[in-house]
Amino acid sequence: MEALWTYFLPHYNYVLDILKNKRFGKLKALDADFGFYNLYNTDCRLFKKEVGGGSLLDIGIYPIFTALSALGNPDSIDANATFFKNGVDSSCNIVFKYKNTIATLKSTLLKETPTHAIFTFDKAIVKINTLFHEPTTVTIIENDKEETIDFNYTTIGYNYEIEHFNQLLREDKKESIIMTFEFSENLIKTLDKVRSIIGLEY
Repeated sequence: MEALWTYFLPHYNYVLDILKNKRFGKLKALDADFGFYNLYNTDCRLFKKEVGGGSLLDIGIYPIFTALSALGNPDSIDANATFFKNGVDSSCNIVFKYKNTIATLKSTLLKETPTHAIFTFDKAIVKINTLFHEPTTVTIIENDKEETIDFNYTTIGYNYEIEHFNQLLREDKKESIIMTFEFSENLIKTLDKVRSIIGLEY
């Protein structure tokens, strides 16, 4: 099982349930970003092309994961990127277009960003607060009122995927029903599509 911990976090599944149950109507837009500044240094893995360095594969995977887990495969993908002098991508802007929804996704190693995931529904805005990919809070904005939900995390969050995996072992299961082989394969294929669009080769 791919250890993509976000998929197992309670706050993230809370938002997926809102989406699945259409609690606030249809999803009109998704905006997800992940960015932080790190001084350019080719001794650091983040900037090493030979180990898959760059913003897309290191942190861009999280916004892309969010779109795929919430909305599935897009009808089309637009993307552009900036690059460091050694050819590693320094930032990437991606748009997933669906029939009735647009997902705007960003990753960057050039600056700090809010690192939010914002779901705009017909009747409300649901925001996974910073840092959306790890244990955090969720704010619901409805009729000009805000409610922030605290999930009372007491750990850094890796225990949720560990508990799930241990349960798979106890039940002699060969595959997770959450992080399936198909989803993992689709995720890396989607990252490869974005790489192709921006002209990033390893």
